[in-house]
Amino acid sequence: MTADEERELQALLERLRQEHRDLDSAIEALQSIPGCDQLQLARLKKRKLSLKDRIGFVEDQILPDIIA
Repeated sequence: MTADEERELQALLERLRQEHRDLDSAIEALQSIPGCDQLQLARLKKRKLSLKDRIGFVEDQILPDIIA
């Protein structure tokens, strides 16, 4: 992997982590509202899980788990 590719992956990783934190805050805020939209809440949680998987994939791209 070239240095440019690694920098791009690091930047992507930071954006994904930021979006994950933002979703966490949005979910918390939505849950604090009585009678919140459960469908919207479920969609946000699903998106957050998807981001977590993508973050793991990008992390593996940067530091592969090589079995020697």
